[in-house]
Amino acid sequence: MTVTSAALLRLRLRTELRKARVAAGLTQREVADRMEWSPSKLIRIEAGEVGISVNDLRPLAAAYGITDRRKLEELLDMARGSRRMPFTEYRDLYSKDFMQRLALEAAASVHRQFGSLVLPGLLQTEEYMRAVMRAFGKNMPEERTDRIVESRLARQEVLEEEGHEFSFVLDESVLRRVTGGRGVMRAQLEHLAELSERPHVTIQILPFSIGSHPGIEGPFTLFEFQAEGMEDALFLEDSRGVTTASTSAEETRQYLERFWELEDLALKEGVDVVLRRLAERIAEGGDELEGLLQQDSD
Repeated sequence: MTVTSAALLRLRLRTELRKARVAAGLTQREVADRMEWSPSKLIRIEAGEVGISVNDLRPLAAAYGITDRRKLEELLDMARGSRRMPFTEYRDLYSKDFMQRLALEAAASVHRQFGSLVLPGLLQTEEYMRAVMRAFGKNMPEERTDRIVESRLARQEVLEEEGHEFSFVLDESVLRRVTGGRGVMRAQLEHLAELSERPHVTIQILPFSIGSHPGIEGPFTLFEFQAEGMEDALFLEDSRGVTTASTSAEETRQYLERFWELEDLALKEGVDVVLRRLAERIAEGGDELEGLLQQDSD
């Protein structure tokens, strides 16, 4: 059982259980009372925050009136396969919403992300990561920093797996902000250029010249899944880097349309060339970066 399938199985299982409860005409409190659980336990199961054991699933299925043996075995298989979620060893570092994001990130077939403050974690070099963390958490213990870096590098392994497509739209300010010094930023930009050449990774640049744009409110991430019945997922990030999951299908649709608008405005062709030229300019110590992206897009 792969990490990706474990995440998908938990997502599918929580959807099936929620549908079965609604079909049975039961509220979460009614089910919790019948099962002699705390209401929070059922809420966490339906939110995908925790798994459910086979021993708990059998009486729950009975409470929902699931009598079809094939359907029950399908649910039990999902429960068995979803117990080991990705990145659980980092639960002490991250919020529940961010842990959910990590699971979806490992499972999604299509990743869409807009970066307006710093580079998305999947694109960062280790040196860039450490520079960002020094800026945001000046008093962070070195051990915690090392574990966050370790987790972020582990997340980047999804870039090497088959069955994933990535589309990033980056505000020009993210690329022009010299983070960690000129050497670190040059290596980061060269890394972006290399990633942009991969067939399943698309990096686009939103230039200053377009003025205000639909992404001005801040960064966000969208996940799309191949599995039948799996809804798209949306995560929003505030100026402190706090990630919040949205449960609104309408809001997710709106942000997908917003991402498409940003793609229409972004520089698409020759991005690898632009990134390498910007890396060279930074390495030379020049500060006259005004108009570089615009010149190369003309």
